[in-house]
Amino acid sequence: MSARSILITGCSSGIGYAAAHGLRDAGWQVFAACRQADDCDRLKSEGFDSPQIDYCDTASIRNGLATVLEKTGGTLDALFNNGAHGTPGAVEDLPTDALRAIFEANFFGWHELTRAVLPVMRAQGHGRVVQCSSVLGFVALPLRGAYNATKFAIEGLTDTMRIEMRDTQLHFILIEPGPITSKIRQNSVPHFERWIDVENSPRRAEYEAKLKKRLYADTGPDRFELPADAVVRKLLHALTADKPKPRYYVTTPTYLMGALRRLLSTRALDRVLSQT
Repeated sequence: MSARSILITGCSSGIGYAAAHGLRDAGWQVFAACRQADDCDRLKSEGFDSPQIDYCDTASIRNGLATVLEKTGGTLDALFNNGAHGTPGAVEDLPTDALRAIFEANFFGWHELTRAVLPVMRAQGHGRVVQCSSVLGFVALPLRGAYNATKFAIEGLTDTMRIEMRDTQLHFILIEPGPITSKIRQNSVPHFERWIDVENSPRRAEYEAKLKKRLYADTGPDRFELPADAVVRKLLHALTADKPKPRYYVTTPTYLMGALRRLLSTRALDRVLSQT
């Protein structure tokens, strides 16, 4: 029997990179997609098939998937949508074009790739789409409004697809990590510098005291931060369980926030979240 196949996006580092190695070690045929050609070349040197897929580029989505299907004979067992970035800053400082840009990368591109995969999965009679959401897909932290919004949107879209596809053998699954070792903080710096006018913001003092320190200073790992392998363990269960869970929590903060969201009033939860 041929190995099960999976397409993983955002494999240059962090969760995607760990998932590519973890799934390959588990016997899967892994297609480890990256946005940039240099990262694809690096993964190819590690023995991976690495199609170039940029969620902001329709042609790369189509061509990347076509490359995958050519090598699998037209089948694909699983898709792990993972590639994403942050755009830090207060919502009042975010130009609308900043939201358009992050939604293109973190939401619209995911939808486009998923829709392109669905006919393949329908034709073969099975398939799993796993979405790498976040604890910020169900609670909102300050100065992360753009990222919060994309993850809330992914949660709503995935819940809808899970309901709509109940009459098929296609599964739609959310993984909701909290702090995971990755480069998302460093990778968000160019987006912060592009879109946020710190000097003219009414929140300049807050940026200087909190956000810029977090973005530019090496403050070490976050409290309760786990390595990316913690996500991979949940991903493997989501891909192989006969009845996968609709959502998988990863890290203590995710479990804690899930409990607080059920137990506290909105105002009380706001007070907790405003202190983070």
